[in-house]
Amino acid sequence: MSIPMTRLGNRGESLITPSKGPPTFTHDDNADVEREYDRLRDLARAEANKRNDCFERSRRAYEDGDGARAKALSNEGKAHDAKMREYNRQASEYIFRENNAPGRVEPDSIDLHGQFVEEAERILEQRIRADQARGQTHLHAIVGRGNHSTNHVQKLKPKVEELCRELGLRYSTEENDGRIYINLQGGEPVPPPPSKPPHGGGQHRPPQHRPPQEEYPEEGEEEGLLPLLLRKLEKACCAVM
Repeated sequence: MSIPMTRLGNRGESLITPSKGPPTFTHDDNADVEREYDRLRDLARAEANKRNDCFERSRRAYEDGDGARAKALSNEGKAHDAKMREYNRQASEYIFRENNAPGRVEPDSIDLHGQFVEEAERILEQRIRADQARGQTHLHAIVGRGNHSTNHVQKLKPKVEELCRELGLRYSTEENDGRIYINLQGGEPVPPPPSKPPHGGGQHRPPQHRPPQEEYPEEGEEEGLLPLLLRKLEKACCAVM
C-alpha cells in the first residue's frame, strides 16, 4: 500500500519505503532541530555500543563454557539492538518531516538529507511508487554533494541511482550534482524549465541536518557489526539452552 508523501514520516508511523537545477527552497538552519536530530542519533549510537558489548561478552561466556550466561547476554544485546533501531527510526522520520515541510521543497521534490543509506532507499522507493500511481511525470531527489561524508564521498547518490536502475527508471544529475532528476514515466530524463522557488528566489543551501557518518554506519551496514561468529554463537547458545 502506498503512503502519500504528506504522510511519510508522520509521528508513530514507520517509513516503509521513503541537488543545481532550479533552486527549490531556502533552508534556514535551526539549532533546535539539529539538537533533537543529534540527540536521537546519539541515543541510537549508545544502544549500538551496548549491543556490541553484550555480544562480545556473550562470545566470551560461550568460549568459557557458560552457555546460560552467553544466551542471556545475547538476548540483552538483541534488546539494545531493537532500541537502536527505534531511535534511528525516530531520527529518520523527524528529519524527514523537517526537511520536507510545506514550503521547504516543491511538490515534485524530495529531500533525503539526514538519512542513512537504507533509510533513504526505502523512503525514495515509496515516494516513487506513490508518484507513479498518481501519474506524476518526474521527481527531483535532493541527495547532497557528500560534503559532510567521510572523504567527501557521496553515499546517497549512488544508492539513488542504483534504485532507479532497479526500477527501470532513467535519471540524470542536475547542474547541482547533489540533486537528481528522475523520469517516472519513461523517456529521456530531461529536467523541465526552472520554476519560481517557494520563497521568491534564494539559492538552495543543503540542510545541515545529516547523520555523523564518520562515527556511525549507514543502516545498511549495521549487520557488519554482528560478525558471523556471533550469529553462530547465538545458534550454539540456543542449542545449549
